[in-house]
Amino acid sequence: MDAMDLDDTLIALADDTRRAILSRLAAGEARVTEVAAPFAISLNSVSKHIRLLERAGLVERRVAGRDHFLTLQRKPFDELTQWMLKTRETWTSRLDALEAALRAEDAIKKASNTSKRKRK
Repeated sequence: MDAMDLDDTLIALADDTRRAILSRLAAGEARVTEVAAPFAISLNSVSKHIRLLERAGLVERRVAGRDHFLTLQRKPFDELTQWMLKTRETWTSRLDALEAALRAEDAIKKASNTSKRKRK
């Protein structure tokens, strides 16, 4: 997943209205008007949210006559999950190394303080 795709996905997921749209589409394909119905905002506003989801590749539109159908696309979620797991592994190993270094430093200080007390 390149940085631009990741940005689009994260921006799309950052809004609760768009997340609600995705939750609805997780149940299956739906008309745009069906997706928009539960929201107390205009159809035009919902359409703007849908366009952001489409740009991120999270939603695909199919036109049949005058009806527009939306389908959830799972690939961006899978790619985001892989990126998150890789990032988590990187930071976990870095934090583990930092913890080990701090423990070693603490052990050296403790040993140094112990030997100072013995000399007195």
